[in-house]
Amino acid sequence: MVVLYATPTCPKCHVLGSKMDAKHIEYTKEMDMEVLSQKGLSTVPYLEVDGQMMDFIQANKWINEQ
Repeated sequence: MVVLYATPTCPKCHVLGSKMDAKHIEYTKEMDMEVLSQKGLSTVPYLEVDGQMMDFIQANKWINEQ
């Protein structure tokens, strides 16, 4: 399961979402601030892949490898 933790105005979040769309990677987008807070996220984007959390650089690399 792939989850993109994002906010509506985050440009890096948009980049990751667009790249996953282009590669036809199925994901869900979580933008509920309460959920982000519960996950301990103070910045976005973060990508969660099968329980592994990735920051923007790690997520970008993962997407490029798909």
